[in-house]
Amino acid sequence: MGGVPADAEVEPGTLLVAAPTMFDPNFKRTVVFVIDHRAEGTLGVVLNRPSDVPVNDVLPGWGAHVAEPQSVFVGGPVDKKTALCLAALRTGETASSVPGVVAVRGPVALVDLDSDPEVLVSKVRGVRVFAGYAGWDSGQLAGEIEREDWVIVPALPSDILAPPSRDLWGQVLRRQGVPLALLATHPGDLQRN
Repeated sequence: MGGVPADAEVEPGTLLVAAPTMFDPNFKRTVVFVIDHRAEGTLGVVLNRPSDVPVNDVLPGWGAHVAEPQSVFVGGPVDKKTALCLAALRTGETASSVPGVVAVRGPVALVDLDSDPEVLVSKVRGVRVFAGYAGWDSGQLAGEIEREDWVIVPALPSDILAPPSRDLWGQVLRRQGVPLALLATHPGDLQRN
């Protein structure tokens, strides 16, 4: 025993792409951006679930500064009253040089929503606000990966700002090359095939 855990490839900045066979309604055809992963558990946000709630309605100072469609995204089923914000920093900026952010990976950073958005806006390509998050306790994600519920792939900074009109799930799978790219053609519901 004592082999490599199934979640060994998961790290901040990777994507968990729901397998076509994932039928949990919270995660069907989702792309989760991993913010934190350690022995105690994993935290991420679903990137492709916009809500109809304008950011301005819940965070008035931030509404004008978030990426289109300027609505809150459903980050996951856990603690839906918690707001998380991710930013893609402009080329040449680092999280250590931008006040009010914490590095996740590369140009992607977690934003302190108590900071001044006016200070941040010139240093980022865009920000997105999420209500709730996806969370896994110790060992839980490894079990789901062993069951082949998730595909682990690298993220691009543009993924966190992808407009809802793009099929982010299919796009992320297609850019992985064969055989993973073939999953993007999966109909989802085999009864309808």
